[in-house]
Parts: sequence; C-alpha cells; structure tokens
Amino acid sequence: MDDVSQVRARIEKDIRMFYDNMSKLKPGEIGRKTVELSEMYAKDSKSYLDKSDYYTSFSCISYAHGLLDAVIAIRDENVH
Repeated sequence: MDDVSQVRARIEKDIRMFYDNMSKLKPGEIGRKTVELSEMYAKDSKSYLDKSDYYTSFSCISYAHGLLDAVIAIRDENVH
C-alpha cells in the first residue's frame, strides 16, 4: 500500500468513526449547535478527500471529532 493509499484509508476510517459516534447521540441533546458544526466539518472532510486534499481533509475530520468529543463529555458530566 503506498503512502497516499494509507493516508486516504486513515481519513476514511476517521470519517466512519465520526459518524459512529454521531449515532450515539440522541436528538435534542445538549450542544446541538456544536454537533451541527461538527457535522459540517465532517462533510468538508469528505469533500476535500474527494479532491485528494488529504491535509485539509484530515484537519477537518480531526476538528469534527474534537467538537463531538466535547459535546459527549459535557453530556456525560451532566448525566452523572
């Protein structure tokens, strides 16, 4: 597997992981605006990946994960 294929596979994996985490949220949960922003970054990541702009794609999906992780952490603090 060449470097470009490895990078692309890593980004595709991160995008799948993001959507897996999204599916764990319930509609109307706290941080809805932040969740929407994270979804926009994930969509941007796919778009840049399609254009073979791997650096920007990886940056976008990393930011999307960070926003979503923050919402999940806040939710979990409020539940316990």
